[in-house]
Amino acid sequence: MNQLVCLAQPGAAILAARLVVPLGSHLDPPRRAGQQQLLAGVLTRGCGDLDAEAFADVVEGLGANLRCEAGDDLLVVALKCALADANTLLPLLLQMLEQPHCAAPQVELERDLNLQALQRLQEDPFHLCHEQLRHQLFGSGPYGHDPLGLAPQLANIGPKQLQQAALQLPQARAQLVLAGDPEASLLERCQERFSQWSAGPVAEQSVAPSPAGSLGLLACDTEQAVLMLGFRTVGLAHGDALPLRLLQVHLGVGMSSRLFQVLREELGLAYDVGTDLPARRRDSPFVWHLSTSAERLPEAMDALYGEWQALRQAPLAEAALALAKAKLRGQEALGRETGSQRADRLALLLSHGLPADHNERALERLGSIGPGQVQAVAQRWLLEPSLSVCGPAEALVQAQRHWDQCWLQGPPPGQ
Repeated sequence: MNQLVCLAQPGAAILAARLVVPLGSHLDPPRRAGQQQLLAGVLTRGCGDLDAEAFADVVEGLGANLRCEAGDDLLVVALKCALADANTLLPLLLQMLEQPHCAAPQVELERDLNLQALQRLQEDPFHLCHEQLRHQLFGSGPYGHDPLGLAPQLANIGPKQLQQAALQLPQARAQLVLAGDPEASLLERCQERFSQWSAGPVAEQSVAPSPAGSLGLLACDTEQAVLMLGFRTVGLAHGDALPLRLLQVHLGVGMSSRLFQVLREELGLAYDVGTDLPARRRDSPFVWHLSTSAERLPEAMDALYGEWQALRQAPLAEAALALAKAKLRGQEALGRETGSQRADRLALLLSHGLPADHNERALERLGSIGPGQVQAVAQRWLLEPSLSVCGPAEALVQAQRHWDQCWLQGPPPGQ
């Protein structure tokens, strides 16, 4: 059921709005990767009685900030405007999803922008390494491609396909979260209109079974090597999501994190190091990443292997776990300083079917999570490693040999 929620900020002169529908890139049809993101971009190019130019005149003429994008799970329309302009812009936000134009010239313009963005990303070894890992973990199905899509498949998406996809937009699982001090009459009008959205249920695509660990190699014209170690884990609502978040913070958040201290400070291996665990509805990828010199690639692989095994073989020290909990509490506090941040967080939670106080409940749970529980979660989910490597061709030969001799046969010498 759709919901309209207002986070009251009495006296605030700014209104932040987040309109979220569960239509992310995981729903891109076969051979049309990038459809949801293309649709998201076209939503800002005219709706109702406003063509693209008139629409832009209204939004920009009022000095508002409007963006629309599709992620893995969600399509998000984000608005920030002066409270005095909310009576004009908030109904427009709903109309964008109710009556989008999807006019052919605007679809072509948006497609060209996405193709240009994809072309720029092809020059980034970090992105290439990440996309290879994404494919290793998820194959060609849902979650298996960047929301921007794949350049050859964008040509398969035209106005007709977007107009058909747009029929699902005004749907019953939408969430509208406001932060500010809007008039009660405006809220009532929006709620009445919002409650009439009743598009049919979205057909979810099944995610491929979790694959066995694999090595992906991609040759790039660079003197550095990028390594990404990835695992398929769980969605935001799963009971193991919080211990996994603690592991992610422990390993890769800040200069005091484990990977930074060992791989960069002690061993001098990494130019850049960190971890990522995106909030997803299901099967979140837990990614460890670093960049190093090509000649030290085998040493970096040894170090990553050692850190992976250490998490599974021994519980975290109490001091390390306490530091991770403190960082997580700090992240939560910093992530709700502004109305926009609070609206973002609440919209995300509601869209994943979680209660509004989910984060507060998670913080309360932190005290009951001990090293043994964190280790058990690591043993349960960090089981099959997939390693993606991007670098010079000669370095990749060493990476393949090292994977075969060390990662597949046992720990590296001295581990």
